[in-house]
Amino acid sequence: MSVSKVSSAVEEYLEIIYRLQEKSGVARTSKIVKSLGVAPGTVTNTVKWLEKEDLVTHKPYKGVKLTEKGRKIALQVLRRHRLSERLLADFLHMEWDKIHDAACKLEHGITEEITKSLEDALEHPKTCPHGNPIPTENGAFVEESSQPLLGFAIGEQSKIVKITEERGDLLHYLGKLGLVPGTIIEILEKAPFNGPITIKIGSTSHAISREIASIIQVKQM
Repeated sequence: MSVSKVSSAVEEYLEIIYRLQEKSGVARTSKIVKSLGVAPGTVTNTVKWLEKEDLVTHKPYKGVKLTEKGRKIALQVLRRHRLSERLLADFLHMEWDKIHDAACKLEHGITEEITKSLEDALEHPKTCPHGNPIPTENGAFVEESSQPLLGFAIGEQSKIVKITEERGDLLHYLGKLGLVPGTIIEILEKAPFNGPITIKIGSTSHAISREIASIIQVKQM
């Protein structure tokens, strides 16, 4: 089954399952419901259909995983999505917190031929504007090594590589703080009992939650 034979709704499911699986090792149906904003019954029925088509495997109470066929399609959708984000950011100069939702609409209408032309026009970017890697035509990644900001100690400096969560409201907040790929940050303090983390950007300090820190991937300076 090729991408051209898959509906946009199925593409959306496979992409969401891929993202959830990358984050947690498995996509739980409750998370799929939350991500897509649809009824639990709809997700249950769709997952059954995806399993029948050999696109996913589903173990009750454990979650959903992509098969090799499903993963291949998901990566092609992700490739079109992240190239679309680059187009919107680099050529149309859209704000980085708005491009994700716009790219979700574009990704389903782009053919493989257009995708190749778009990649050429963009001069083969390696990442989307949020720093996440763009799959190659063969589904491979060229990714810079990084780790969660939470893993760094007080006094250590690091550079932001990517933001793993691409919700518009979250990206708007991070953008206001200057927490974007390429920014140099230093951890000043980690409050006990899961309290906030105080970071320094240039001469400015900010307190951010551990939840926010967990989606910021950095590399040591």
